[in-house]
Amino acid sequence: MSGNDDDQARRQTDLDNDIAIKVERLGKRYRIGARQESYRTLRETLTETAVAPLRALRAPFARGNGHARRANEIWALKDVSFEVRRGEAVGVIGRNGAGKSTLLKILSRITEPTAGYADIEGRVGSLLEVGTGFHPELTGRENTYLNGAILGMRRAEIARKFDEIVAFAEVEKFIDTPVKHYSSGMYLRLAFSVAAHLEPEILLVDEVLAVGDMAFQKKCLGKMGDVTAEGRTVLFVSHNLGAVKELCQSAVVLKDGAVVFRGPAVEGVAYYSRDTLAGDADEGLSDRGTRWREVRVNGAGSTAAQEIAGVEPFRVEACLEVRDTFVEARLKWRVDDAAGNTLIYNVTNNAELAAGELGAGLYRVGVEVPPLWLKPGIYTLFFKLTGRRASGEERRVTSERVTLNVTGRLNNHGQDRAVLAPPLRWSLARERAATVS
Repeated sequence: MSGNDDDQARRQTDLDNDIAIKVERLGKRYRIGARQESYRTLRETLTETAVAPLRALRAPFARGNGHARRANEIWALKDVSFEVRRGEAVGVIGRNGAGKSTLLKILSRITEPTAGYADIEGRVGSLLEVGTGFHPELTGRENTYLNGAILGMRRAEIARKFDEIVAFAEVEKFIDTPVKHYSSGMYLRLAFSVAAHLEPEILLVDEVLAVGDMAFQKKCLGKMGDVTAEGRTVLFVSHNLGAVKELCQSAVVLKDGAVVFRGPAVEGVAYYSRDTLAGDADEGLSDRGTRWREVRVNGAGSTAAQEIAGVEPFRVEACLEVRDTFVEARLKWRVDDAAGNTLIYNVTNNAELAAGELGAGLYRVGVEVPPLWLKPGIYTLFFKLTGRRASGEERRVTSERVTLNVTGRLNNHGQDRAVLAPPLRWSLARERAATVS
């Protein structure tokens, strides 16, 4: 925290203006290979104090120390700034190592920042890893009351919620057993249940859905939905992009420790998907000036996620600018999900399009797409042109990826287990009445 009174007053005013979390130029630096100091004896401490002046005198004459120190440093976060309003649910997404967990540890006051500051207004509950905040020697009951006390809750408040917490966690038989004897699943269920039910004003959750079976993951998503619906502030770190889109109004995308996107959740998921999948090694982007441009879904541009209903047909068009002749040209169209799995891959050759060789010129390429019956979520589509030169050299040119936001809400009848969600019509007719012998 800054000691400057004016700065402190400005920051307090920001928090009073309906802002629950304010992060300003936040940075966290780590030293690679730095050892964790062990506890030292009194003799070691006194010896260290005695030799410290001598080391200080020798330091300026040591060569290369500063350069070596800088070479062994890494910034997990650098110059990160954003605000979260009260009642807002924000998804924090990014690749592994992007700085997501470090950010939540700083917000939870577990880790001190190297630069900048993060101010939080409100009672904070955090679930950063399995059993965060639990004491292994205490029972599940004792840890529940301890966590509530840390959150600033009265014993009567915790007691009122206690049965609901235990029932959600499904650990009734073991609630008076020390948690060091819990399985990882039991640990997680109780930790999540405590964090979600003790009603903190701000909830920080880091990838809890990565652990546990499918039933518990669905249960967690349902509870997270309840928490956001109650208007509490939530920062939700997850690689489950469908959950981020479903639960959060907005998103922060981190890349290499920096914020590269801050905005609506759907557009944030789309940005992350495009950025993640754009590095496909099989995709060339140009060939001597030949390029795709103006990829449109139902006539709309591709600057943001294009909305379609999974049960409706749509049309995709693009301009293809060819600079020299493609022999045995093939046009390809592909749809991927947010994880990069290919769902549709369609290829047509120039003979089928009655084009012969694809000579230089400007072409309009169109695909009429029947209903895909995709479940609600984020998908990407793109075109590719492949072929060869007269010399036999292979050539390929790939368009930009366009993000599809398939709208709708998942139901609770297994739709989230499959990729496709066709609108099936069921019937049930009795052929004849059962006979009793």
